[in-house]
Amino acid sequence: MGLFKKVLNQTRKPEGFLGKLMVGGMNGGHARLADWGMSHLNGITASNIAELGCGGGRNAGELLKLYPKAKLTALDYSALSVEKTKAFNKTMLAAGRCEVLQGNVTSLPFETETFDLATAFETVYFWPELEQCFAEVRRVLKPGSTFLICNESDGTDKTAQKYEKIIDGMKCYTAEQLTAALQAAGFSEIKTDHHAGRPWLTVVARK
Repeated sequence: MGLFKKVLNQTRKPEGFLGKLMVGGMNGGHARLADWGMSHLNGITASNIAELGCGGGRNAGELLKLYPKAKLTALDYSALSVEKTKAFNKTMLAAGRCEVLQGNVTSLPFETETFDLATAFETVYFWPELEQCFAEVRRVLKPGSTFLICNESDGTDKTAQKYEKIIDGMKCYTAEQLTAALQAAGFSEIKTDHHAGRPWLTVVARK
């Protein structure tokens, strides 16, 4: 595997030296996308949030700012991402508002109907058995709660399609594919939004 491919494959599960470089760049590299995604939470209340695939931890911090009375649990299956998220949000951890865990979305380590908001930024590309993962997210959400997905790719742009061939296990989904998987998992009131000038995609689903 060439160096370029090795670096890109760190987006899936950052590990080792290259993984540290990748995690270090996630917060700044995805900030504008994440902020656009969070703008779709306007009018949505939350007191207990699950940030799934927390990466470098910046989005967890922004969600805690957006919901100043909420508690948040961040989860990632990369130990490096867990470490980085803890460091980025150390003040909120100390205050008891944030918890960071290592785990897998295929079997979430949470009780049923725990959260009233779950978010997934730039991560569902790598979720195996997507419908099963969405069903797990739905399981841990309270009735009437919200699941927000935000992707840099809408599954049709050529750049993402190129990366699919390079990054192991990556799949860029269209709005229609995500909607179908969410419906099959039991979600309802699914709304999708494409960015006006970029192939960015946000999906908001209700349990």
